[in-house]
Amino acid sequence: MRFDQAVEAMREDIIKAARDMIRIRSIESVPEPGAPFGRELRQCLDKTLEICQEQGFSVESFDGYAGHAEYGEGEEIVGILVHVDVVPEGSGWTQDPYGGTVADGKLFGRGAIDDKGPAAAAIFALKAVKDAGVKFGRRVRIIVGCDEESGRWDCMSHYFKHAEMPTCGFSPDADFPIINSEMGILIFNLEKRFAAPAADCCGGLKVISMKGGSKVNMVPDYCECQLLMTKDFTERINKTIEYFNSIPGFNLKVEFEKDKCLIRSYGASAHGSTPEKGVNAVSRLLAVVSKLPLHTGEQAAYIHFLAEQIGLETDGTSFGLAMCDDVSGKLVFNLGIVEINEEKGTAAINIRYPVTRTRDDVYDIIKNKISEFGVQLKEGPEKNPLYVPADNFLVQKLQKVYEDATGEKAQLISIGGGTYARAIRNAVAFGPLFPGKAETAHQKDEYIEVEDLILCTKIFAEAICELVRVESDASK
Repeated sequence: MRFDQAVEAMREDIIKAARDMIRIRSIESVPEPGAPFGRELRQCLDKTLEICQEQGFSVESFDGYAGHAEYGEGEEIVGILVHVDVVPEGSGWTQDPYGGTVADGKLFGRGAIDDKGPAAAAIFALKAVKDAGVKFGRRVRIIVGCDEESGRWDCMSHYFKHAEMPTCGFSPDADFPIINSEMGILIFNLEKRFAAPAADCCGGLKVISMKGGSKVNMVPDYCECQLLMTKDFTERINKTIEYFNSIPGFNLKVEFEKDKCLIRSYGASAHGSTPEKGVNAVSRLLAVVSKLPLHTGEQAAYIHFLAEQIGLETDGTSFGLAMCDDVSGKLVFNLGIVEINEEKGTAAINIRYPVTRTRDDVYDIIKNKISEFGVQLKEGPEKNPLYVPADNFLVQKLQKVYEDATGEKAQLISIGGGTYARAIRNAVAFGPLFPGKAETAHQKDEYIEVEDLILCTKIFAEAICELVRVESDASK
């Protein structure tokens, strides 16, 4: 590749930039003036734009919602869309999640592969093309968002009220070779308020509180439930815990104190678009609690509803949502957060549906199902499916770049994840995860291999070089 030498010369700068971003705990927090997603996210946005400015790009910030770095000439814009917000770190790390540690050839930290490492790669890819003296027939904008992980994308909504829409582009926030299909995304709550039980002498267990999960687009790795015992159920609870702990995937601990019992469920986090790769601590604890002698009433009915209609499934079969198509595959169902107390129950759910179906196809089934159980639907953020045909000029350009760089066939793939590629037209997800490599986004000890980070930079440089050429018909 023509940019190999230039990128190798910037190796340490690329790593340092990624580490500088990783070291900022840019999780959405309390809004402040000029920092709509919290102080840390504003700090990370500013740091990223500072890095861009140091490379000779013009930069602009948009009220703390987003920003961009630009270089080149021309009426049209090639957009490279990245984000600097991250999901909470969760538990079980062996590395400092915000240390930016380099060990065993890997750069560790929350955001290393999702999406701060790739953001650094894009920045220095553009620098490599700039420094090579390539003639830019189009401007290149690295667009930096701060609200990707929430699914709301308020950052992009605000940004595009004030900035031009790119003609084409890519988001380095998923997999190689090329993702030209992204499933539709729905985020919603299933809620129910509980009427007081007829009497407190039913002799069962009452859930004082049950809480698990922190982000709806993550598989929850921890959940706990505190129960009130109207009589001694210690033996029954212990036997139930023992039974479930004998089943692979269940990891339960129990503590007793007077008339109360606390059950803890431990799982393994994963991205909400691939829940089958994780172990859902919430779903497993619901399965356990639903088998205990609960107080009769609406709270118990709600718990049984979640345990039986969702269960441990990740495709929505029991809910009646087992839909599929040839382009994008099966629907994906993730129970991300649950919160139940004596007054109300809330389950936050993230669904990825096939590109040939509509949000109404999904919601009609959900509404019909929950009407049987007196559960309320509260709709949240959503994203329409993305599909860019194989004959699109952008797809063909990026296929050539990837095949020349790797010697491998650039297959077109579909994902359940949602990237900023949906925010503009003629855009796909392009990297950073190479085929066969471990997916660590949203998991403990998230990392990107250093050599992969460098290779990404080289590939992105080639892609930029191809896309800024005016002979590319970006109006198709």
